[in-house]
Amino acid sequence: MSRMTGSTWKVSRRLNFSVTETGKELARRPYAPGQHGKTRRVKLTNYGLQKQEKQRIRNVYQISEKQFANTYDKANRKAGATGENFLVLLESRLDNLVYRMGFAPTRRAARQLVNHGHILVDGKKVDIPSYSVRPGQVIEVAEKDKNKAYIVDSLAASAATVDFVEVDKDQKKGKYVRFPERAELFKDQPINELLIVEYYNR
Repeated sequence: MSRMTGSTWKVSRRLNFSVTETGKELARRPYAPGQHGKTRRVKLTNYGLQKQEKQRIRNVYQISEKQFANTYDKANRKAGATGENFLVLLESRLDNLVYRMGFAPTRRAARQLVNHGHILVDGKKVDIPSYSVRPGQVIEVAEKDKNKAYIVDSLAASAATVDFVEVDKDQKKGKYVRFPERAELFKDQPINELLIVEYYNR
């Protein structure tokens, strides 16, 4: 299994986009990383803009190029707008929902929780981060892990969750209520998923 390693802050600065969705990476040094400090950003071609948007979203969800492309293919086969279907599929990943519910402070940590068998879906252990959760399914921390400090601390530090999940912090349990609406995603950092559709249809 491929893993994304390295500094997410450097990635954010290079893409001029907060992949952690907190904005902290760009607050102090809103310019690309490198030994020469502040340099003028090169104007991108249409292809460059499409690839940059793809890299922004791929790094937000912390998945490999192959997983990203496979998810796009699934979205393309579904009825409706491909770009919106694509974002919904990414949001429906188990590791993403574990993060959204506050059981882990980052998506990378959420992926590790799932991989190590700490997460149950409808009472059954699921250790596949890319597992596609359906609305109505219940996600919870395994009973033996509910008092682990990093999970308790993460829940205590998490702000209000998104509207498409419900969370019981005391029980360490949450429910995927419904598919997210497009307007609920990337409200603070506008992205253009149509550029990703153009990238894969070129």
